Amino acid sequence: MRTARAFWRSLTSMRTALILLLLLAIAAVPGSVLPQRSVNPESVNAYLAANPGSGRWLDRLWFFDVYSSPWFSAIYLLLFASLLGCLVPRLRQHFTNLVSAPPDAPSRLDRLPHSATDLTGAGDPPATAAKLKAGLKGQRWRAVVRDQTDGTVTVSAEKGYVKETGNLVFHFALLALLVGVALGSWYGWHGNRLVVAGEEFCNTLIQYDEYGLGARTTASDLPPFCVRLNAFRAEYLDNGQPVQFTADISYVEDPAAAPKAWRLEVNDPLRLDGGNVYLLGHGYAPVLRYTDRYGAAQTTVAPFLPDDGMLTSSGVAKFPDANVDPDGTKPRDTSAQVAFAGVYLPTLPADPSVGKSAFPAERDPALMIVAYQGNLGLGSGIPQSVYELSHRQIASGELKQVGERMLRPGETWTLPDGSRVEFVGTRQWITVSVRHDPGEKIVLFGAGALLVGLMVSLSGRRRRVWARIAPAGDGRSLISLGGLARSQQPSFADEFARVVALAGPPHETERPLAVAEKGH
Repeated sequence: MRTARAFWRSLTSMRTALILLLLLAIAAVPGSVLPQRSVNPESVNAYLAANPGSGRWLDRLWFFDVYSSPWFSAIYLLLFASLLGCLVPRLRQHFTNLVSAPPDAPSRLDRLPHSATDLTGAGDPPATAAKLKAGLKGQRWRAVVRDQTDGTVTVSAEKGYVKETGNLVFHFALLALLVGVALGSWYGWHGNRLVVAGEEFCNTLIQYDEYGLGARTTASDLPPFCVRLNAFRAEYLDNGQPVQFTADISYVEDPAAAPKAWRLEVNDPLRLDGGNVYLLGHGYAPVLRYTDRYGAAQTTVAPFLPDDGMLTSSGVAKFPDANVDPDGTKPRDTSAQVAFAGVYLPTLPADPSVGKSAFPAERDPALMIVAYQGNLGLGSGIPQSVYELSHRQIASGELKQVGERMLRPGETWTLPDGSRVEFVGTRQWITVSVRHDPGEKIVLFGAGALLVGLMVSLSGRRRRVWARIAPAGDGRSLISLGGLARSQQPSFADEFARVVALAGPPHETERPLAVAEKGH
């Protein structure tokens, strides 16, 4: 029992809380340096493949799942327990101080850092004490009057508990931040998706390009809703600087419900029950129609990714089912697959050799493409990017370049084997982020309370004053005052002088008034 008490006393000390807070910050560093499995499992697999030795040990030590690891959770819970055990007794003591009366006056007021003696009150001690108490309350002091056994009356007053109040608010706000972050880490989730105009996606993991689930969240916890992109509009200044992005979308939260319209903007997300949809970015998706040597036509919409602020975009359109014998009499020839890698310019510059768009809007669009034919390597089992061709296939010669051309919308290019590709036009696409964080409001409240508590704590000053009032005859009183500040406060001397002025003038037999200010 004694050991448990010593451990708890050590755990709930402020020094331990600061050490745990430092350890938590250090423990979070690997989560920002190394790829995390909950955010990007592909990057984790790539790291393990590139570093099989160290990667295996890092994986065993949870360095790719830092925020759900036992050691990070242990530090987090110990910090939470330390703060809670430290703050609850302080809160109880602070409440006791707020409701209890200020302590009685010490016997020797002249020994306090600030003192004034031999003041005269116009009235007997009880009346003078009542007048002084009223004046102190007018200056927002908490004051209490006590009758002493020797016939004197004392007045005790204090102010500045707002400093401790701010201190407690600051630390409880830090505790709220820990709770909010923990809730978000356990029960939050997010998913990112690129959506082309005219397409729809539903809130399932397989339809996200990238997603992350909280430690206590599963795929079945995601709320059912679907979102469709109907149109996208962008406004720019003459120098190409964006002004406004607007996406017209429709959504359903129930499969049996009718779609609802919403105008999605950068700072105006779609807020649904269980998830919010945010607009992140946009770009162009060229539409290519390829007709192979057998006359079979295929159309693909290939999103190109922006390379600069003028939306010069690069990407690739793949046709793995091209040049397949429609009669089925010939075996499938994977070496006859076709792909087009290109750069899309929304506004063609005066010098096309620059290779960069002159403006982000489609004023004079052009598509520069390079045709490749051969084996795309899609059946090799090795993952490929949908935005670029396999460099391994090109380097090995299995995928060969057969020509290049610049096309305007509606133009057709005939390849050497007689097949044709037509640049039909473009569609706009947007990237959206769907997020749910149950601790978001708690973190927001905690951050605001933390700032308020810090400012109040820094501005508050704890101080006390006392008065001892004795009868002086002729219906008058003799007053002695003392003051004490909990910290070095140059302004307290002026405040104590105002309290002295409330008490009354110097006693007639004393010249001059004895007012002392001593060092601590």
